[in-house]
Amino acid sequence: MPELDAPTTIKAFEERLLEVSSSLPKRLRQCADYVAANQDRIAVSTVATMAEGAGVQPSAFMRFCQILGFTGFSEMQKLFRESYSGGWPDYSTRLEHLRDSGSGSPSALLAEFVDAGRTSLESLLKTMDAEMLDAAVAALAKANMVHIVGYRRSFPAASYLAYAFEKMDVPAMLHSGIGRLDSRHALRPGDVLIAISFAPYSAETVELAEAAHAAGVTVVAITDTVVSPLRKLDALILSVSEVDFGAFRSLSATLSLAITLAVAVGTMRQNGKI
Repeated sequence: MPELDAPTTIKAFEERLLEVSSSLPKRLRQCADYVAANQDRIAVSTVATMAEGAGVQPSAFMRFCQILGFTGFSEMQKLFRESYSGGWPDYSTRLEHLRDSGSGSPSALLAEFVDAGRTSLESLLKTMDAEMLDAAVAALAKANMVHIVGYRRSFPAASYLAYAFEKMDVPAMLHSGIGRLDSRHALRPGDVLIAISFAPYSAETVELAEAAHAAGVTVVAITDTVVSPLRKLDALILSVSEVDFGAFRSLSATLSLAITLAVAVGTMRQNGKI
């Protein structure tokens, strides 16, 4: 791979990550996936910590940094420290303080998950692309039928959207996979698919989104990282990053986005602004 100049902005970093990720070998792809899902940790972590999170040796993580164009982890970390100075909260440090002070009691766990949810919501408000959100609402409001798919961790948000659209008198269909039924043939021209998936991505969700895209159906993707396979489908991307506590990530920001879509689309249809 030819030597590349180091990215100088977070946007350039994300573009470089997306550009190289698909061609990386397994271990380095693990680094890409972990970094994409945990950008807020780069500024405050050591290379050993990042490597452990990615499940690789520090030497492999250093090699990954060099492939992106940096001389090593320190140079990549400097970019994030300068970019996030006075910006995003130090999520990891705040949650670590809660862990240290609560001794694992139920009330401490509640505080930890509430704080993780709060920071996820703050991040959503700061990072949501308003123009993309407007475009997604407009497309959904014009749809003959809104199809919704989301498996595993995404299923609560998908099922809630189906419920909320029903309450707003918006024609909607939830693709749940119950009985291993394949409902992709229900997709018709003029429909819109909402695909919800976060790392590690659901193959069933991605496959339905690919089928919709191939059939000329507009896809609205609710997803997280810059290496999400849903970003390759010319979809309307609504980015959500949920802060985790331990190995658990809540759906605070995702559900807030879901109710926003349902109410905005229902209101637009009821007011005849389509």
